[in-house]
Amino acid sequence: MSKYEFTKKLETGNAIIDKEHRELIQAVNKLMEACSQGKGRTSMDETIKFLNNYVNQHFSHEEQLQKQSGYPGIAPHKAFHEKYKQTLKEITARISKSGPTIVELGKLNGHISVLISHISTEDKKLGAFLNQG
Repeated sequence: MSKYEFTKKLETGNAIIDKEHRELIQAVNKLMEACSQGKGRTSMDETIKFLNNYVNQHFSHEEQLQKQSGYPGIAPHKAFHEKYKQTLKEITARISKSGPTIVELGKLNGHISVLISHISTEDKKLGAFLNQG
């Protein structure tokens, strides 16, 4: 399974957001690795818990920055975050329950791709907005 990379294309120009995105991608890779190596349930559950917590924490940081700066796109951005967290929780709960099946890994991979494209479009817009301030 290929690893996700934090590339130039994903940089928003906001130091906090970029640092968290970098760590988020590391957490994703760690989970993918645990799944592909058939790691024990305990190790996988810890990684799943960490990823979900990190996503929640990161999204709330972004939303705080949006609120403080008066970002105009805050409502749809927050709505995306809410839906994303919910789906991630559902997918990872199924992986935790029945193990990393091909189907669930496919869903997880697809869901991570959605996040990567959100970063490269929406979060970049946010970064540009924050940098004007």
